[in-house]
Amino acid sequence: MGAQDNRQPGGISRRTVLGAGGAVAGLAALGPSMPRIAGAKEPTELTMLAWYGHGEPDAVAEFERTFNVKIRPKYYVGGDQMLALMAQSPPGTYDIIHADAEYVAQLKEAGFLERLDPADYPFDDFWPELRRFDGHWFDGELYAVMTRFGFLGVSHNTDAVSEKEARSYRVLWDAGVKGRVGHLDWHLPNIACMSLYNGNTAPFDLTDAAWAETKTTLLSLKPQIRGIYDYGGLLSALKTGEVAVVPGIGDWITGVLARDGARVTTTIPEEGGLQFTESFSIGRGSRRAELAREFIRYALSPEGQVRQAMLKAYPALIPSRSGWKRLNDLHPDEAKRQRMALNGPNALDDIRRGRIHVRRLPVRQSLEDWNDLWSRYKNA
Repeated sequence: MGAQDNRQPGGISRRTVLGAGGAVAGLAALGPSMPRIAGAKEPTELTMLAWYGHGEPDAVAEFERTFNVKIRPKYYVGGDQMLALMAQSPPGTYDIIHADAEYVAQLKEAGFLERLDPADYPFDDFWPELRRFDGHWFDGELYAVMTRFGFLGVSHNTDAVSEKEARSYRVLWDAGVKGRVGHLDWHLPNIACMSLYNGNTAPFDLTDAAWAETKTTLLSLKPQIRGIYDYGGLLSALKTGEVAVVPGIGDWITGVLARDGARVTTTIPEEGGLQFTESFSIGRGSRRAELAREFIRYALSPEGQVRQAMLKAYPALIPSRSGWKRLNDLHPDEAKRQRMALNGPNALDDIRRGRIHVRRLPVRQSLEDWNDLWSRYKNA
């Protein structure tokens, strides 16, 4: 137990990087600027650095066929490994970089990203709350484009923990789940959930007193714990019922299990939840930057957004209104399950009510402080 999750962006540190259908028509609708290279004899290779799943056929095959492109993905495990791979690679190694928002600033500061032209991307099609995501703009310039996002709260087996009970992190200390609480092995969301439970409205920006209280709260949970798992281990533990409740994860895990009929879901507690945000950028020095741009545009087309929402590796919410409409037209059950209803209550209501806090790096403490607390908790 305790191995780094093969999806979660595990914080830089570890002493800083461990030491450091109508798809073709839809593509045509993106605009006349899209290069038509279908007559090329050999596919053009486009390299991608990403979480697992983003270079798989369900995500990219239509784009590859249309543009006679072969996407070559390099998958990473955690934000620290992603930064290490970038630091070790010559400029131009990766045309497309897929990253969580909290790492985009560090990629930009390290000079790993090309500046993007906002006019190239359909921000007018984004829901208003998502059009200008702070973590992707720096001094008025754009370096990353959101393609999907999701919420993190309390994930639970619905036979063991009801949605009503999961509406507060308090359920984690309930006698009925003693020995059946699990964790994904990553400090940022787990500690932030304890911070939210303590009433901190800015869960990553903690005074010394709030930080001390958060430490105490986290350590008090240890007697309830069944285990601390990597991604695969947590999937198995939730599926079999070994664990009944897990803080700090979301539909990106429970949705995978729900597809197979598991009785699990994710509830956002009244104390608040977290938002993970994923984006694509163009790698500095890319020799295929124009084609990389078109890939990002494809990911934001209605067809591309449906593929992003239903990625086989793990599902997520999508930022475009036309993507929501196409998802409702083609896959109404999935749209309902992910709360992407066009009329009536939907997932965006949680953002509008202030219940969702964007996952960030710590503000007043160092990432080392958070990682050290997590290590102390695991070893307690």
